[in-house]
Amino acid sequence: MTISFNTLNCPPVLLGSVNKIKTHYRTRSNQSVVVQVSSVPIQTDENGNLLESKRILGSSMALKICQTRNSMLSQPNTIGIIGGVSVFSTLIFLEKLVWWSSKDRQECVPFVVCSDPELSKEFPVLSSFHSFNSRNAQTQFNHGLIVGNLQRKRLFLEQSGACCIVMPCHLSHEWHSEIFEGCPIPFLHVGDCVAKELSKANLRPLVAGSNVRIGVLATDATLKGGVYQEKLQSQGFEVVLPDQATMHHIIIPAIEALNRRDIEGARNLLRIAIQVLLVRAVNLVILASDDIHGLLPHDDPLLKKCIDPMDALARSTIRWAKSTEKVHQKT
Repeated sequence: MTISFNTLNCPPVLLGSVNKIKTHYRTRSNQSVVVQVSSVPIQTDENGNLLESKRILGSSMALKICQTRNSMLSQPNTIGIIGGVSVFSTLIFLEKLVWWSSKDRQECVPFVVCSDPELSKEFPVLSSFHSFNSRNAQTQFNHGLIVGNLQRKRLFLEQSGACCIVMPCHLSHEWHSEIFEGCPIPFLHVGDCVAKELSKANLRPLVAGSNVRIGVLATDATLKGGVYQEKLQSQGFEVVLPDQATMHHIIIPAIEALNRRDIEGARNLLRIAIQVLLVRAVNLVILASDDIHGLLPHDDPLLKKCIDPMDALARSTIRWAKSTEKVHQKT
């Protein structure tokens, strides 16, 4: 169940508490949430950006945010989730978080979600595979509005009792450092989560004398933002991206076929795009786009060579929550 609050201070929010595989959703009145949000005022300038005086929060305030009794959730391992451009991708991430953390009849990690469908209207072009450098994309793109929007959601989650923030959206991670500015609690980066998992996998290069190569399929905006490249390179991996010919003649037509509901055509083109990267001696291919994730059937052998980054983010989130819970149980 999702509850939409029609006030300026309250974005759509979902509270989750799962106990022994049974899911219960708790709702609160508009008034109680407004009081909580107003306890730490959010001030912005005329462009919607956070004022500097409100960006820097000390560790003592962070402790109060996580432990205050007035927060909607007070557990020290509460996860705050900033919903992405696609609400369906957010729900898929939640499904992983719930089922993977509650396996073996354990309790699901506590979480609060802030999902705003209006976000997708602020950068519709950037979420597609078409060029980020196009005049149309630049016309519709407003950096300040998007970052300010995501910063306010992050603050809202902190004030709701979240002690760790995650963002299951490839595109939003382009501004991760700006959204993270002044954040007093952990804010996981999907690129870090993927790179760290791969570094522990003991992969061996397919070409003698070279580093392990990892391919990345993503939108132009995600690739140009270096969401995955920098994190992978910091772990010693060589990153292989599709060239312009592959983007224009294979990947973009695959998405266009998908939009026409030509599923088989889109699948065949995606298979070719993955094969093009595999021919370049990559060990694995990261599918970093909501458009292409889930396009191939589950039994497709090519999926054994592909990675869903949100799987790594979900596992890292659960590890943080479980380890934090154990620490507080000992104290």
